[in-house]
Amino acid sequence: MSLRVVFMGSPSFAVPTLKALHRRFQVVGVFTQPDKPKGRGRKPVPTEVKAAALSMGLPVKEPKTLSSQDTVDVLKEWNGDVAVVVAYGKILPRTILELPRMGCVNLHASLLPRHRGAAPISSAILAGDAVTGVTTIAMDEGMDTGGILLQHAIPIDPDDTAGTLHDKIMEPGADLVVETLKGLATGTLQPVPQDHSRATYSRLLSKRDGRIQWEEDAEYLSRLVRAVNPWPGAFLELDGETLKVWKASPEKGDGVPGRIEAVRDNGIVVGTGHGFLVLEELQAPGKRRLHAREFAMGRKIEVGKKFA
Repeated sequence: MSLRVVFMGSPSFAVPTLKALHRRFQVVGVFTQPDKPKGRGRKPVPTEVKAAALSMGLPVKEPKTLSSQDTVDVLKEWNGDVAVVVAYGKILPRTILELPRMGCVNLHASLLPRHRGAAPISSAILAGDAVTGVTTIAMDEGMDTGGILLQHAIPIDPDDTAGTLHDKIMEPGADLVVETLKGLATGTLQPVPQDHSRATYSRLLSKRDGRIQWEEDAEYLSRLVRAVNPWPGAFLELDGETLKVWKASPEKGDGVPGRIEAVRDNGIVVGTGHGFLVLEELQAPGKRRLHAREFAMGRKIEVGKKFA
């Protein structure tokens, strides 16, 4: 099938879709976020999409804004039949949305209208959802409000983190985009309006979202640890030192929020607003991750001490 595709994306989540489109159609150009300084040397680092696109010999543009005439001119020159947007990181103005003859298709990492917005994977875990998935929509000017084209459901396992779930849904998302473009090209697929009354929203996470608030329910806190793994990471404080929490599980019980109630082979048992949170894997700054029991033995952590 001959389709001219413009691709817009930035992080690793978008790379499998770019590769799948490159195999099946003609990707005429790629838009991605500009290089960003990273590391101690603050050297500019390209997005994962840019690196992948260049390895495939595809033209790459990194506009700071999509509202400039230069951006419109590039898109007109590429003359794409459709634009595919996957975690690009920029809002598309109407001038861009209306350029491709088949419109713009977005891949979103949830079963819309649930978890619209910037952090759908973390939000699904934090909400305790048993199932999430991927959705393709015909984009409009709203935030993930366009008509639904195709969806694919994916179960959330009890030990899934944001990182493992991210990796689990990347390839199904790529396949869904390919099937979506086939359906649009043959006229067998039409967008179905979302039920906006059922919409929920997920905001962009910040580092402070990883702080463990001990007054919360232990079930919720265990989901928080998974939802912010690997970024921004759950954390707590002990004796003025910030410690990362990589793994934790809830347990029935009644204790004082933040107080260490027991140190067992399976971890450090801490009171919460409801139930116990068993800390299973911790990391001190500049140190390696340790099983909480080993961590406790090394730090001489005692029952009755409190985490902040």
